[in-house]
Amino acid sequence: MLGLSALVPRDPFYQLTIALCFVGILVTTVFAFVLRPKNQAQSVVTLGAYLKFIYGCFLKPHTGDGSGSQQDALESFYKAQADVYDATRVRLLRGREDMLGLVAAQLKHRAEAGLITQRPVWVDIGGGTGHNVEQMNNFISVQDFFHAVYVVDLSPSLCEMARKRFSRLGWANVKVICQDARAFRLHEHEPQAHHRKQVILKGQTVRDLDENADAGGAELVTMSYALSMIPEFYSAIDSIDSLLSPNGVIGVVDFYVQNLVDFKGRNYMGGAINRHCMWISRVFWRTWFEIDRVNLEPARRDYLEYRFGTVLASNARNNFFNTGIKLPYYIWVGCSKDNGAATQKLAEIDAAATESPYLSALDLQTGVTQNNIKVHSKAYESAIVNLQSSLPLPATWYQNHHWRIHYDSSLPKHTRFNNSYIYAFTWEDDVADMRLLKPNQNDVVLAIGSAGDNILAFCLENCRRVHAVDLNPSQNHLLELKVAAFTALGYQSVWNLFGEGKHADFHNMLIQKLSPHLSSEAFQFWLHNGPSVFSSPRSKGLYYSGGSGYALSAAGWLFRLLGMSEDVKKLCAAQTLNEQREIWQRSIKNLLHSKILTWAVLGNEKWLWKALGVPPAQRAIIEAEFKKQSYFDEAKTAEKAAGDDYMSFHEEPSDEALKPDPGNAIYEYVLNTFEPVINTTLLSTSNHYYLLTLLGHYTPQSHPTYLSPKSHTKLSKPNAFNALRIHTDEISEVVRRMRPRTLTIVVVMDSMDWFPPTGQQALKQIRALNRALKVRGRVMLRSAGLEPWYLRVFGECGFACKRVAARMPGSCIDRVNMYASTWICTKEAGLDGDESTAGAREVSLAEMRLEGPAMRME
Repeated sequence: MLGLSALVPRDPFYQLTIALCFVGILVTTVFAFVLRPKNQAQSVVTLGAYLKFIYGCFLKPHTGDGSGSQQDALESFYKAQADVYDATRVRLLRGREDMLGLVAAQLKHRAEAGLITQRPVWVDIGGGTGHNVEQMNNFISVQDFFHAVYVVDLSPSLCEMARKRFSRLGWANVKVICQDARAFRLHEHEPQAHHRKQVILKGQTVRDLDENADAGGAELVTMSYALSMIPEFYSAIDSIDSLLSPNGVIGVVDFYVQNLVDFKGRNYMGGAINRHCMWISRVFWRTWFEIDRVNLEPARRDYLEYRFGTVLASNARNNFFNTGIKLPYYIWVGCSKDNGAATQKLAEIDAAATESPYLSALDLQTGVTQNNIKVHSKAYESAIVNLQSSLPLPATWYQNHHWRIHYDSSLPKHTRFNNSYIYAFTWEDDVADMRLLKPNQNDVVLAIGSAGDNILAFCLENCRRVHAVDLNPSQNHLLELKVAAFTALGYQSVWNLFGEGKHADFHNMLIQKLSPHLSSEAFQFWLHNGPSVFSSPRSKGLYYSGGSGYALSAAGWLFRLLGMSEDVKKLCAAQTLNEQREIWQRSIKNLLHSKILTWAVLGNEKWLWKALGVPPAQRAIIEAEFKKQSYFDEAKTAEKAAGDDYMSFHEEPSDEALKPDPGNAIYEYVLNTFEPVINTTLLSTSNHYYLLTLLGHYTPQSHPTYLSPKSHTKLSKPNAFNALRIHTDEISEVVRRMRPRTLTIVVVMDSMDWFPPTGQQALKQIRALNRALKVRGRVMLRSAGLEPWYLRVFGECGFACKRVAARMPGSCIDRVNMYASTWICTKEAGLDGDESTAGAREVSLAEMRLEGPAMRME
């Protein structure tokens, strides 16, 4: 019996031909099935369009008039498929609509901010059939918003399609120019630009690349899958600078492949997430696209980012026809490289981050003294390094708002969080904080950012400056999203995002409304993660995301498993404390106070950290407090029975006696946490913390302060967040770079519990806080212990420590009731001896506010 090989000629040419035929049939089949139309009426037209596309891209020889020019090459490629170009590129050229939405949002923001004072001009380089211009009309009116739109392309066939398009649409302000983009000059087509150029160049040598020196030029330049098809891309990118006005925007979307080594050391880009492509992807896509003279070498994107400043950048993957083959593409929005380099601007932004004396010319009016120490933020230092090397500034300098301070996202201390936040909500009672601290418009506040709820509470108090600090970049991305939402959205949208935790149209809202108010890193984080959090049908919402989301999901799963879901709903809807207590005692208490659950879940160290954010050092404090209390109780009972001196009860237990007993310690801590909350606060109206953990969302009757309509009115006002600065770093590193004696309030939450008793971390941070605080400045902290060990260090470093709240069995320290004590440590003396101890001890208004039954330790 003859094998198949006997029927196939052994000539390599024939074998190659047969192989190509099989590949052609396979590609045709994939396109026919994956891209089949939804209705039968369009089936013949669509199939014919893709047959033309397959023929033009894979089978047709690239022959032209023999000149070998770029125009000849383009025309030979596009002429046979010009009439089906738009129909066949919808799924292949992803990201075009997102790029248009981003630049449209940037233009509208600049117009509202007064940076664009006339109807803008748009130049679409490589605009082809004019598809982008028609799609832009979905975001802003092309006829009404733009003074003129120029579609520049080198292919006559595509330009002819564009002319037919705009003739059909009747858009007289759109002009199609069949020309090499490098030779296109705006003044040759715009009379006003021509007149300005004549005035400027009178008696001077003509310089083509000096067109925008008079604040003229185009306010928008775009390139959609065109940069990869331009051989002389250096000069093409340089020519953009001759077209762009000083406040103009550039938008580019294109394919790319790149190696991590190429961009790892750069600090002038924003959003490098998922930019790396593995070697097989780089080799395959470069080779594949080179068949059609499309070049994916990284130098094109690199030079673009070097030549201009990065406003927003995103790296994405096009799931190629849902086959699992992912084609990399990027969206990049930029501006002039010199747009953020003004000396005064650098100084102002730096001053706001460091509380430097330069602010005497701004809002703080701190004045200059002889004792001032020159300090600079990391943002300022990075800017100086870049300017000395003729590099663009880091992307944070080109943002529309300077809330987010520059940080190096590649450092291990940031990457160890695996691009995820732990807390989707803040587990601190902001009402209690405001009552204890009474912040006002003269206060300069530094607080841990967490999920940002407490930061917004300080912003509501109109504090002079609010510094939010968090080492986890993703926590600050969440805070940025909240700030952007208040800046750009109405109350209902803000409520949907952070009250319900869901928004069906999150992607479009991010592109069209939120993007101008986000840093590049935060924008890309939410572009990648936001839809799966807020709008995916499979998602339960924001509060089921992040590390804390595991706890909420596990609790919900357990309630459903044990048939308690209805009781949970009733508990959250109870209108009286008696009704709430009855449901608790009858059903839920037995579950939450189960020793088996405590041992299996709350006794698990990994679970405590990953889901609840309780580090080992804090757990050790809980265990030590429990052991200490148990020792005291046993000693008290024994001594009473023996008639011994009761004062021996106050002796410190030995280290051996304080060895941890994890199961019982956590169990008792949970008992002392939940029971008083249920007995004293009504979840449905006044305790949104536990309402959220049970329901997974807030309600209009029970929610954080920042989610009230009144708060939205205040936080949505122009310049409402001018005082905010978001630092991605350790507290000690941030305060080290601040001018001494400028902070008045520092809120460290429970972070001091995270330091081990051994080592110098706590001492270093406390000394740094002393240096940065004014005399009578206050540090507010919470602890899992009644008398945490580090208070002694505060006392040794010039602070007077006062416990302003303590959790006793049966009572609540606040609505959260998760911590054993709250302390305010007031700076009375500096460490360098330059402050008067006597003057520091004078009673101030701040101290008077804290007087009461609280215990004072000195």
